[in-house]
Parts: sequence; C-alpha cells; structure tokens
Amino acid sequence: MAKEVVGIIKLQIKGGAANPAPPIGPALGAKGLNIMEFCKQFNARTQNQAGKLLPVIITVYSNKSFDFVVKTPPVVVQLMEAAKIQKGSSEPNRIKVGKVTWEQVRQIAQDKMNDLNCFTIESAMKIVAGTANSMGISIIGNPPF
Repeated sequence: MAKEVVGIIKLQIKGGAANPAPPIGPALGAKGLNIMEFCKQFNARTQNQAGKLLPVIITVYSNKSFDFVVKTPPVVVQLMEAAKIQKGSSEPNRIKVGKVTWEQVRQIAQDKMNDLNCFTIESAMKIVAGTANSMGISIIGNPPF
C-alpha cells in the first residue's frame, strides 16, 4: 500500500552541514518529522559535497516518515565559483564583475541538465548564459550555437 503524502518541504542547505537550527529545525518540526534523523541522513549523503549550497526536496508522509532528493547546486553558485567572484553586479547592464568561457557555461549546463526545463545542451547553455548576463558576468568567445 502506498504511503499518503502530506507535504513537501523545499530547503537549501550546505552539504554536510545540516543541523537542527533554523531554517531546518522549524520547517521539519512543523510537520512532525525527526529532525536529527534527517540531519544524519543528509550529512551522510552529502559529505562529498561539503560546503556547497544544495537544494533539497523533502517529501513528508502521513506516518511521519520522509524521503528527500538532493539536487545539484544552483546555477548562480556555480557561475560565481567559475568566475571566482563573491557576488553578482549591482548594475549588471553597466558593471561587469567577472568572466567565464563558453566551455565553463557548457560544463554548468551539463551539470544542471536534469534540473532545467530543456531538452538540448544548447538550450541549457542559453539558460545559463542568461543567468550569467543577469549577474553581470561576461562570456568570453563566440557562442557555439
């Protein structure tokens, strides 16, 4: 017999660093979940990605059990790592704060392909390039499409 889903919780947590403090504790406690059990499972599953910001989707069932899916880091975080910057530009159309190559854009697009709403690598690269443009990051070279 299938378990009845009573809720879905979406959080962004640093890999290997889940603890019962806010925002994790209050979000899980409100649904009646075992907070420490989630923290142990999440930290064990993400210990190889320590320090990276990871989106997680937690499915809560009626018997107070849960499942969770860990997604890849957001495109913004990956672009900031590739461009070696701390934050995006306050005026992205005027002030450029970093540079990435089309090869780096392709790597990020391949990494995020499962989470993006597209079917080809070229369309995924366009999405990543648009995000880079919105952050004030220039893309070096000619687009490969």
